[in-house]
Amino acid sequence: MMLVAGDIGGTTTRLALVCAESGARKFVAEQEFHSADFKGLQPIMQAFLANTGAQADAACSDVAGPVVGGRAHLTNLPWNLEERSLRQELGVRRIDLLNDLQAIAHAVPHLQPDDTQLINVGHGQPHAPIAVMAPGTGLGESFLIWGGER
Repeated sequence: MMLVAGDIGGTTTRLALVCAESGARKFVAEQEFHSADFKGLQPIMQAFLANTGAQADAACSDVAGPVVGGRAHLTNLPWNLEERSLRQELGVRRIDLLNDLQAIAHAVPHLQPDDTQLINVGHGQPHAPIAVMAPGTGLGESFLIWGGER
């Protein structure tokens, strides 16, 4: 199964092709695009797949802006994205859009020691809440709370 993973920002869109055999940390291919050169995510993904010669089964992208009901309007681009229409236009069976801070929060439990920088000595607590904050154009924030199983 081939997955297109994307980081969609107002300046740059980064796409990577990932497959289960290689693992999530080893990209089959990756490419950056200047977001404003395109009218939306679909033409960028089409260009990426054409450049790699790959056929994707699914895609998951984080976007700089709120995602509600599978729809997103990007904060710094005049793009309206919708999972259902992207799925149909790209011919993939699944597309998920996530807010960029939501995506980062989900990645935190999978960080390796070399991915982090020690700020303060302390002891981690299993299943403790995880908070991500990102001051930038606005103040982005996301939280993960342990629900008993995940």
